[in-house]
Amino acid sequence: MRPLIITALREEFGDRELPADHSVLFTGVGKVNAAIALTRALATTPISLVINFGTAGAIAPGLEGLHEIAKVLQHDMIAEPLAPRGKTPFDSCPGSIDSGRTGIVCATGDRFVTSADPWLIERKVDVVDMELFAIAAVCREFKVPWRAFKYVSDKADSDAANDWQRNVSRGVEEFNERLRGDFRGTRGLVEREGIEPSTPAL
Repeated sequence: MRPLIITALREEFGDRELPADHSVLFTGVGKVNAAIALTRALATTPISLVINFGTAGAIAPGLEGLHEIAKVLQHDMIAEPLAPRGKTPFDSCPGSIDSGRTGIVCATGDRFVTSADPWLIERKVDVVDMELFAIAAVCREFKVPWRAFKYVSDKADSDAANDWQRNVSRGVEEFNERLRGDFRGTRGLVEREGIEPSTPAL
């Protein structure tokens, strides 16, 4: 079994050529696309570890660069009074999922965050993204460990869209260096184990 790198968009790797013997699964944007793509992969191929790489907007002041995620929660599940915000009603999946690693807190939602949300600040969220909670939930269901690395591309403010476009591919070298340090014996990215790189239509 081998690890699998999963990311939303090919653009997050910039102009970097993806070698044919490496496994990188491009899911498309958002929780539904991420869940569908990863479920298909885990249902058909033995995977030892899922590694998510992607961009994120910073909620915590002064946060820059690449960070590993310790915990992820879901900020756009709002079903009160049936369940507290962040928790899916009548579902066994918890409102937050730990990676088992030291790092920062990420909140996921199908919303490109461009303004402050007191709920995020109250829960000490550091960054926001649009896929990780779904990825972690699928890994939990399949009992596969996961790690996630988020590169801060914007400040989740009114300039977030423009900042993201400028910075979307700037984190890949830091990510690759981290992989070389944490996964000795791999050539930066992990080797392919029967999964073709793919980009579902958005």
